Amino acid sequence: MVRSRWIVAAGLVLVICCTTARVVPSSAYDAQTITEQEIVASNAINAYEAIQRLRSNFLSYRGETSFYLSHSKSMPTVYVDEQRYGEITVLENIPAQQVASIHLYRAWEATTKYGTGNTAGVIAVTTRR
Repeated sequence: MVRSRWIVAAGLVLVICCTTARVVPSSAYDAQTITEQEIVASNAINAYEAIQRLRSNFLSYRGETSFYLSHSKSMPTVYVDEQRYGEITVLENIPAQQVASIHLYRAWEATTKYGTGNTAGVIAVTTRR
């Protein structure tokens, strides 16, 4: 009797250990990223409008970021395909249908990824290629 219980227990452990994990695609919401599907669904004309409709907090005033007002930046810098593109107003020149994703990097993330001078963060636009 005891032996049969051990065999059943060992069999269950073997079955559990040998099963493959199910990989389910994640559709989790990411507050820092706007996906291509979201942009298409928004019917926005340009990248600025897409951000305004989907994650308006990306465009919010960040306050003074330096004691030296000449060095202070209150709005995120825009990068397109990993290249510095300019101030936030340039988003109006990027057609929404060319955008694959938009990601907001907070100040510490922007400094780590893009270097100093991005104290208000970075809005990184990746275009369709």
